[in-house]
Amino acid sequence: MTITLPAPVRAVIDAANANDTDAFLACFPPDGVVDDWGREFAGHTEIRGWSDREFIGVKVNLSIVQVAIEDLAVVVTAQVGGDGFNGPSHFTFQVEGTHVTRMTIRA
Repeated sequence: MTITLPAPVRAVIDAANANDTDAFLACFPPDGVVDDWGREFAGHTEIRGWSDREFIGVKVNLSIVQVAIEDLAVVVTAQVGGDGFNGPSHFTFQVEGTHVTRMTIRA
């Protein structure tokens, strides 16, 4: 099954699965935000710290299950694996131009 994603969202997923922190950060503008279950990390420095502890730093891998476009948001349901959290999660991406301005993670 081929799942079509907007290019900025595909870039986030690909960077995460490649465990490439620099490529992951390049997907966000300097003021981008990651909201991980209500904890917000703004800007590249905070996002890197979060990712080093809880995302790419624990060798995350995301297996896409479903994609939905809701208004201006792209919602990706994925099975998360790696050495950290394992299980299903919903990633909601706000996209502006070539960047993801916000990635929100929920169950």
